Amino acid sequence: MEKTTKKVLGTAALFIGSFCVMGCIDSPCRAQSSTVAAPTGLVDLTQAAEASVNAVVYIKVTTNSKTKTVEVQDPFSDFFGDFFGFGGGGTQRRQIQTPKREGSGSGVIISSDGYIVTNNHVVSEADELLVKLNDNREFKGRIIGTDEQTDLALVKIEGKDFPTLPMGDSDKLKVGEWVLAVGNPFNLTSTVTAGIVSAKARSMGSVNSIESFIQTDAAINRGNSGGALVNARGELVGINAMIYSQTGSYSGYGFAIPTSIVNKVVSDLKEFGIVQRAQLGVQGNDVSMYIDAEKAKGNEVDLGTMNGVYVAEVVDNSTASEAGLRKGDVVVEFDGKEVNKMAELQEAVSTKSPGDKVKITYLRDKKKNTVTAVMRNSQGTTKVLEQLDMDQFGAALKPLDNETKRQLNLPNGLEVVAVKKGKMADAGVQKGWIILQVNDRAMNTVEDFEEAVKEANRSKDRILWIRAMTQSGRLRSAVVELDEE
Repeated sequence: MEKTTKKVLGTAALFIGSFCVMGCIDSPCRAQSSTVAAPTGLVDLTQAAEASVNAVVYIKVTTNSKTKTVEVQDPFSDFFGDFFGFGGGGTQRRQIQTPKREGSGSGVIISSDGYIVTNNHVVSEADELLVKLNDNREFKGRIIGTDEQTDLALVKIEGKDFPTLPMGDSDKLKVGEWVLAVGNPFNLTSTVTAGIVSAKARSMGSVNSIESFIQTDAAINRGNSGGALVNARGELVGINAMIYSQTGSYSGYGFAIPTSIVNKVVSDLKEFGIVQRAQLGVQGNDVSMYIDAEKAKGNEVDLGTMNGVYVAEVVDNSTASEAGLRKGDVVVEFDGKEVNKMAELQEAVSTKSPGDKVKITYLRDKKKNTVTAVMRNSQGTTKVLEQLDMDQFGAALKPLDNETKRQLNLPNGLEVVAVKKGKMADAGVQKGWIILQVNDRAMNTVEDFEEAVKEANRSKDRILWIRAMTQSGRLRSAVVELDEE
């Protein structure tokens, strides 16, 4: 049985990754106990279904053709190696033209003025968005903001009096409750499936994501990504995001992002355009997993509990360090919410903002302690992060044309075609410079620069290290500070 389980997990992980590329993984779901009883004693989901299909939209995503520089294996490197001393590790840089692509997913209208919640992986590569309602009206959508860590995005269509789904409280969901999953699998619009909540606070083990999924067992097919998980009262309790299946179709489990996380992300994207993410600053694992790992090494462990989060490391200048947490502690409660595993702690932390005061209860040497601390962000501060406007940089950039690349023998680069008052001028960047690299990212397109800025804005240092070349071939560098004075 053990070998079979591992094989299933491996298959599912590969499958999830392949579908996330254009945002068409889905997860029609089941679950909820505050149900409506029909005269026969059965659960009546018809009213919830009727309200849901009108608020769930079909999102068509178009990604335009682009020129990209990629590294390909040199077919002669195996024969000649680096005989001529040019280096390159057996690879060559080539430009390819990507084809125009189309994909689709689902979204949920959460306000009558046209705000729509969907998955980040549905819209992350979109150049154009077409939103189609259940009554066949079509609108152009624009992205207000995206958050890769929670796989959520906020989209806006212009208009008023749109049908909506009210927000429900995912914390009140119970395992075994009936729910509806509403979406557009296989381009079949307004599809409703039903099932039960089979687990809560489920994690799939992703390193860079915040995961505390509602697990459901409804029919699961491509196209449901971004669709609604709805309770029997017709309230939105989750956004369908991911599937677990050996085949990619209805044969496994679905996972939805709970509204406890959705509410915070949507609020921040509306107000700031970027999520104001607080971090506790601990690295660790479920207590049960830690104990099992120690037993496998032949060590006996008694932490005084089998539940909670074992603290393996505390990050300097973090909320946890301020609270006095240290290696070996076990977090059992966070701001009034019981914590049994890491996914529950992640979910609780994700609802907080930098500057919020929280109570943390932990065990040390089997004794319970409670402390109060102020939540901090990844920079170790309580400062609000603003979405950076590219106009603040005061420079116009364009990709190098092929002739310039040939003449200067450059594989890539962005030419600075104009500089005015702004961060780039303050850092000494001049017109005519060719920006080759920003931090660790090679510059091929303006989008590369924008992505480098986003990454730096989320980092602790919040700087851009620019490596460039003049038109005469001299190397130049500049440091752009993102912090506002």
